[in-house]
Amino acid sequence: MTADAFLFWFLAFVVLASGLSVILMNNPIYSALCLAMTMVGISALFVTLNAFFIAGVQLIVYAGAVMVLFVMVLMLFDLKAEVQAFTRGRVTGALKIASVGLLAGLIVAAITVSMSLIPEKTTDNPVMVGNGMETTKALGNILFSKYIFGFEALGVLLLVIAVGAVALARSKGGTHEH
Repeated sequence: MTADAFLFWFLAFVVLASGLSVILMNNPIYSALCLAMTMVGISALFVTLNAFFIAGVQLIVYAGAVMVLFVMVLMLFDLKAEVQAFTRGRVTGALKIASVGLLAGLIVAAITVSMSLIPEKTTDNPVMVGNGMETTKALGNILFSKYIFGFEALGVLLLVIAVGAVALARSKGGTHEH
């Protein structure tokens, strides 16, 4: 077994184990931490594929920003009362795993069917031309010129959500009121 194959199988095991831990953990905070580990593992898999830009985006956007939003949503709940909602027993744990397996099967079937529908690749898209830094530069130019309004609007929306979550959690009757 080569080092690349060993690294892939090790990272695949880490991603699968932490992904299963997301749905099997009793505490929602531990589930969020396992989800962050899953996202870091997926980012490491992208690094092994020499897709450094996607790996960086995976870390910054998903393991960073999205996890912050998840933790802010968890702040809104009274976790002592919510733990009972997450821990129902072994039967529901098996149902969770079965539903994840069913969802994974549906995703694999959808990918298999859609792969036959994908047309030949063209070089009309400036992001697809070249490799390495040329693609990242083209993506940056398009993002910060053609789609700048949507990019900035999303940033403002995420900021408003973060401030609102903290304000609701600290307000009278909120879960973290003083």
